[in-house]
Amino acid sequence: MHWADFTAQRFKESGLDNLVSCSGITPSGEFHIGHLREILTAEMIHRSCIRLGLNSKYIFIVDSMDPLRRVYDFLSPKYEEYIGMPIAYIPAPDEQGEPGNGDISYAKYFLEPFLRALSSIGVLPEVIMNHETYESGKFADEIDLVIKNKEGIKKIIEEISGRRLSNDWFPFNPLGSDGSMDGVIVTGYEYPRVSWIDRFGVEGFADIRKGEGKLPWRIDWAARWKIHGITCEPAGKDHGAAGGSYDTGIPICELLGGKPPEKMVYEWIQMKGKGPMSSSSGLTIGPIEALEIIPPEIMRYTIARSKINRHIDFDTGETLIKIVDEYERIRDSISFEGVSNRMKKNKDTSEGALRLSQIVPEIMPDSSKIPFSHLSLLAQIKSDNQDIWLSLKNSGHLIGEPSEWLVDRLWRMKNWINGPHFPEKFKISVNEVVSREILEHINEKQKVFLVILSEKLKKCEWENMAIVDSIKDAIRESGINGGEGFTSIYLVILGKKSGPRAASLILEIGRDQVCNLLSTMS
Repeated sequence: MHWADFTAQRFKESGLDNLVSCSGITPSGEFHIGHLREILTAEMIHRSCIRLGLNSKYIFIVDSMDPLRRVYDFLSPKYEEYIGMPIAYIPAPDEQGEPGNGDISYAKYFLEPFLRALSSIGVLPEVIMNHETYESGKFADEIDLVIKNKEGIKKIIEEISGRRLSNDWFPFNPLGSDGSMDGVIVTGYEYPRVSWIDRFGVEGFADIRKGEGKLPWRIDWAARWKIHGITCEPAGKDHGAAGGSYDTGIPICELLGGKPPEKMVYEWIQMKGKGPMSSSSGLTIGPIEALEIIPPEIMRYTIARSKINRHIDFDTGETLIKIVDEYERIRDSISFEGVSNRMKKNKDTSEGALRLSQIVPEIMPDSSKIPFSHLSLLAQIKSDNQDIWLSLKNSGHLIGEPSEWLVDRLWRMKNWINGPHFPEKFKISVNEVVSREILEHINEKQKVFLVILSEKLKKCEWENMAIVDSIKDAIRESGINGGEGFTSIYLVILGKKSGPRAASLILEIGRDQVCNLLSTMS
């Protein structure tokens, strides 16, 4: 059984009536596709719950009450004055990174394109802005309980995390006179007001019902589980490690009278050969950038195919090609109605991964099953989209006009090919002439083979199998081995020793151009 279906089945057996899957993010401006693992894990579990007929919803909590922690590289030094202020209450940067006029908040500025990216992969959550939850007073009862149970919560955090909290620690961070939480010391509490003195020596009060401060992260997380009735929230292994915020959140939530979700920890997405994605280290690909080159169902499949407790090795080069090949192989071997005998053993996990990879739940795209590698070939050797559609029609891959899905896939393919992530070894540039340098790498046997092949290609029917047969016959008649034969084809046509399937390459380049290159050998 697929991991999302297994989790949903466990929820069903537990008898829970209302299920709430949750994920979230702090829209600080630094996103990477590692964030998508948490989001898609929660969303896929929600989809599986719906499929089982359970009453389930998926919420996305935006940590808009989180403070600006530092001046990021893309920000003007003027943002120094906003450090410690909730990102919901500071202005978004303009094109030069300077603080804007305040028409849109910092949080919304970075959140909105991210939500559009999520929508493109079929993630349509109920979005909850955390600062609005504070402003509405929904946190007030929990904040009051937290303050009244200050010592018990402090003991939980210290014993489980193994770290000591300062003597002046207080489980609520009020906003000071300048709107920042930095350097603010609590001096007392009488419902509903927390008294404070800030770093400027200014004294004041924060009303816990009005969003004039927030709970520290570990307590905020536990409180929101209760407030929103969260039953499922995957967390990265940093939060899920022993003594981490998940371990402290569970007893804190129980102390507040809530029922915490069962601990669920996912492994990180790693840049293949380089380690976990990290904004601070620069090992990152942004989800918006990634989704301009990666088909959305492939982005979903990258998450769906892997158990949540296993890390994902990913890059937008060869790994992407392998994942697409795997997806297409499964797609062509399995349907929602049945499965081939070859796939019987892995039917449930394969069907589940394929189903959960679709943008619209349960609906497979109306595709022509055009191989990703073949589209990559066409996108490189044909400059005009109409020539690509014509070629696909001639090969039987496309009937009628291209669908929106196919147009979109070609757009992403061209972005990928023309961008920095396309693997060098898969780049195709057809020679206009065969240079002297290339000729030096072709021996006499290979030249004979190429001359024979040229004659056969001039006469054969111009379709894939006829070209395959021509290559085989030329190899046999010239007495050359297959490896040397194919190497010589790639050298003459591409100037390198390997490439895509030779027959497909020859077919798409065209008879005249190929034969002109091969005739150089005679």
